[in-house]
Amino acid sequence: MPKPKLLQSLRANLRLRHFSPRTEEAYSGWVRRYVRFHRLRHPADLGEAEVKAFLSHLAVDRQLAPSTLAQALAALLFLYREVVGRPLAGVGPVPRARAPVRLPVVLTPEEVRRVLEQMRGTTRLAALLLYGSGMRLLECLTLRVKDIDLARGEIRIRRAKGAKDRVTVLPGIVGPTVASQIERVRALHQRDCESGAGWVELPGALARKYPRAGRSLQWQWVFPARRTYADRDTGERRRHHLHESAVQRAMAEAVRQSGITKRATCHTLRSPRTCWRAARTSGRCRSYSVIATSRPPCCTPMCSTGAGSASGVLRTVQDLGAWLQAWRIRPRGTSVYGDTGPGSSWKCRSNTS
Repeated sequence: MPKPKLLQSLRANLRLRHFSPRTEEAYSGWVRRYVRFHRLRHPADLGEAEVKAFLSHLAVDRQLAPSTLAQALAALLFLYREVVGRPLAGVGPVPRARAPVRLPVVLTPEEVRRVLEQMRGTTRLAALLLYGSGMRLLECLTLRVKDIDLARGEIRIRRAKGAKDRVTVLPGIVGPTVASQIERVRALHQRDCESGAGWVELPGALARKYPRAGRSLQWQWVFPARRTYADRDTGERRRHHLHESAVQRAMAEAVRQSGITKRATCHTLRSPRTCWRAARTSGRCRSYSVIATSRPPCCTPMCSTGAGSASGVLRTVQDLGAWLQAWRIRPRGTSVYGDTGPGSSWKCRSNTS
């Protein structure tokens, strides 16, 4: 039996360990670049010196970011450990880039309102969800109808970063708009079914377990794409979710039209603990440490009020103190299990007081 090709074996090992499709795509790309850099020599004939040479080329000649270098190194380490079967013995001397510590871009409530006023339709709804619920862009666009709980005001995010599910809030201000979007998805799905389409991609092997689930309303995307496509394996007429570049382009155009000079992106709307980091940078609340690291951003408990946009973010130091207590952020030096002892009172220090 002939041995499988290098990239086929790499993908098989990644899928065996349930790596995400994006990780598989990234690792395959780095292995392809690594082989081409060494003039199509097989990685089994290469070693630590060639890995160092490739990483040095990326850092010096290509001037790639430290996070990109770390991803390339992780791909090569996986290749030699799982595919070639020869872990890199000299992994210690292999240069590892040191990532810089950067401050996040923070938009004021007025700037967010100006940006959202320039957006329309589906992209505006997606931006509101990013700002109000703290989801990442792709997490928002891959939501299915079954993941929205209008009665409880919750959004269930499936297989998020690290293949973990979590629950976040559905801002009350966008609840009626989300309900209208689901009704539009229902009407679109009915028209697709009448024309012989109406299918969507299901995760894993769920399509074999539930053959008709791919055509049910529950599994339809909340943000469907405009066009349908024919699946090459099954021949089904499917509809993909809205591509992230559509929201990114709308966000970039809205920032330009609003006159904001900050480099604001979709991730700026949902950056975790953005207001909290801004407060620490400006000298406020220096006596607190975050112990709930996977919570939505600090604006989420206050996004259920306001009109026109997800308004009602933290405006005062008192609001920040209330948010700290609501999301289990404790003062330094206090116990996780109790607030007894010195320094246990919930007070927010401000330079202006």
